[in-house]
This record gives sequence, C-alpha cells and structure tokens, in this order.
Amino acid sequence: MYNIAIVEDEKNLAILVLKYLETEGYKCTIFSTGEAAKAAISDEFDLWILDIMLPGIISGYDLIKEIRNQNTNKPIIFTSARDQEIDKIMGLELGGDDYVAKPYSIRELVLRVKNVLNRTYQNNHKKENIENFNTYTIDYDKRIVTEKGTTINLTSKEYDLLLFFLQNKSKAFSRDQILDKVWGNDYFGSDRVVDDLLRRLRQKMPNLSIETIYGYGYRLSL
Repeated sequence: MYNIAIVEDEKNLAILVLKYLETEGYKCTIFSTGEAAKAAISDEFDLWILDIMLPGIISGYDLIKEIRNQNTNKPIIFTSARDQEIDKIMGLELGGDDYVAKPYSIRELVLRVKNVLNRTYQNNHKKENIENFNTYTIDYDKRIVTEKGTTINLTSKEYDLLLFFLQNKSKAFSRDQILDKVWGNDYFGSDRVVDDLLRRLRQKMPNLSIETIYGYGYRLSL
C-alpha cells in the first residue's frame, strides 16, 4: 500500500482527494499548512501532492526544496491555481515530477498519481540490476547513480529521463516523444521542460554523451 501526503489548505478539496485516493487503495495523510508538512518530511511517504499557494510562510516550492534535500527520488506532484508556464517550469526545475492546474478533475489527479507511482516504483527494473555506462554505475533496483564511488544526486524525474535514454541507446527521439515516454501521455505543457531537465542532467552527468539533434530532439550515443 502506497502512503501519500496531501498538502492542501482547501479543506473540502483535500478531503475529496483523500476519499478518491483511499478508494483506490492508497493510505493518505492531509496537511493544511506548509509548516505541518515540513515537520513530517522525514515520515515514510511514497508520494507528495503539494499545493503551491499555502497559508503561512512555507510555500509548496519551499516544501519541494526540503523534500529534495532529504530524498532526491521521492515523487512529487504539485498543484496551483495559477496556471502559468513559469509556475510549471519553476516547480519542475525544483524537482517536481508532475503539475496539475486548479481547478482540476479529481479523476485526472488520481490517474496522474497512478502514473507517477508506476513509473517510480514498478517500471525501474532491467534484467541486469547494475549497469556500467561510460564513467557511471547505475543501480536499477536502488535508483542510484554513482561515479567512482560518489553518488550523483538525481531527482526522480532526472533519473526517469536517464533511464529512458539508457534503455534506448543510439536511438533519436523528438521532444514530443520524450515528453510522452517520460512525463506520460497525460502531460499537458510546453516541451521546454525536456530541455530544462536535460540541461540539469548534463550538468550532473557531463560524461553521459547525450547529443542534440538540432530541430528534432536528442540521442544518447555509445
């Protein structure tokens, strides 16, 4: 059973989300303020649903940073009534895995929860649990990447992008194809998030050899 944290100050919405998710078999806990959520970050939650605009001085963006400081792989879905591209980009830059604009369909949110949990916890195994690629060692079971014994701290989405390229070496993909495979076909937003995420992955793993195919997309070369 997956354990989900719901950080939402709109009480009726939070209860509605909780009921839908519990119907799907998930265990849920509601936090109405950023301060209350921050105090529980060390608890064993499998996924966080964060509202960006919260009462008090701690916002959803602050919580993303705090969660990532403790666990780079914990999946995060963030929500906001401000459906602006900059909000999406900022949340994804900080390490969010998905974005849902308010008002949203609860059924859509449940679908996104299922997709994120599935990508994070169920589709990350290969026949070989550990692979060496260039200067890197990838442990697929633990979702850990190391270089010469030093762990490279990747966010959950950065790891998903890396995994996609490793599973498709030498193949060229357009930005739209990468969006579909890494973010899921239910993602609606600019393909700029691909460029932003890849830029961060290149900074952390400069020996990865991901080539830019101008006017098209990207390819991981051998």
